[in-house]
Amino acid sequence: MQRETKHLLSKQLRAIIEDEPNRIANLSNASALLFEELKDINWAGFYLWDQTDEELILGPFQGKVACIRIENGKGVCGTAFKTEETIVVPDVHEFPGHIACDAASESEIVIPLIKDGEKIGVLDIDAPIKNRFSDDDKERLEEFVDVLLQYI
Repeated sequence: MQRETKHLLSKQLRAIIEDEPNRIANLSNASALLFEELKDINWAGFYLWDQTDEELILGPFQGKVACIRIENGKGVCGTAFKTEETIVVPDVHEFPGHIACDAASESEIVIPLIKDGEKIGVLDIDAPIKNRFSDDDKERLEEFVDVLLQYI
């Protein structure tokens, strides 16, 4: 069942992925769409939960080379995954245990991917400026993730 979406970015995502059943293809296009459409960001992508190794593993992304593995509860991604809550970090240098993959990153938003009670991973977006992500961005990106979860 499709939920009504109110943000253009989510509508664009749905149009791109609604007929594609492959998870990796949909995550790849989702990261490309974010990287193309969002202003003032330098990385957009996914870390996916690996039950065997019990850590987040780098998934589809757009941006510079990234960290490959993140422990559950470590850094912004691991913390958002563990707490199952979106985390907006206005200044990454003030986040205890921040994992710096790209020295140019100044702020970050991480949204957990949870479908039918199963933790899948996180959406991670970095920006080269402080205070990049507003409450409106948080709402819009959480809706984006809600649409994405319908197709992965």
